[in-house]
Amino acid sequence: MTKPWPRRVHRRASSLAVLSILVLSNFGLGTAYGQQTAKPEGAAPTERPPGQEFALRGQRAAREIKYSDWHKYCFKVPRTNMVCRTTIAGTFETGQSAVRIDLIEREGDKTARLQLFLPVGLYLQAGVKITIDQGAAYRIPYIWCLTNTCIAADLADPKLIGEMETGQKLLLEVVDSSVLTVSTSLPLNQFATVRQGIPTQTFEQAIDE
Repeated sequence: MTKPWPRRVHRRASSLAVLSILVLSNFGLGTAYGQQTAKPEGAAPTERPPGQEFALRGQRAAREIKYSDWHKYCFKVPRTNMVCRTTIAGTFETGQSAVRIDLIEREGDKTARLQLFLPVGLYLQAGVKITIDQGAAYRIPYIWCLTNTCIAADLADPKLIGEMETGQKLLLEVVDSSVLTVSTSLPLNQFATVRQGIPTQTFEQAIDE
């Protein structure tokens, strides 16, 4: 059976499209190219992974998180290359947002960016630790906090993207304000198909000349 083409949305002044493009511009395309690519923890012997200068006090169980399927959203502005976001979101039982992971890629650009939206109240100095299956651990630094969320982001190592495409589970670990490790595991089995497939939805922003 032939797969239907994704629904294309045309909105001249759509607040959703504008907001999404602004988020991608501010957090996905602005500061990204001035940062170092996230590398496996311990890749350079002289580097000290952030968050290791303090002693963790233990672990605590994370609240129950329900994850969505992976989706791919693309954003197109005239005379610019399309930007696509392959994303998954998790929510608590209350419906409150718990975590969102985005892989952001611009058409024609070999550089990708990984960004994570997490709750406030975490120990920011520790950053975010992610591990694919039993592979190497990666540290992602926090770069920005708003009133209801904090963003950790970095350029995505091609090795990390490859591991996400072939892996089954992504283990995400953060440190809370009590210096306890909190972890959650999310599925990767759909990631490669969604990332390489047609967009779930495409947003176009028309500009009046």
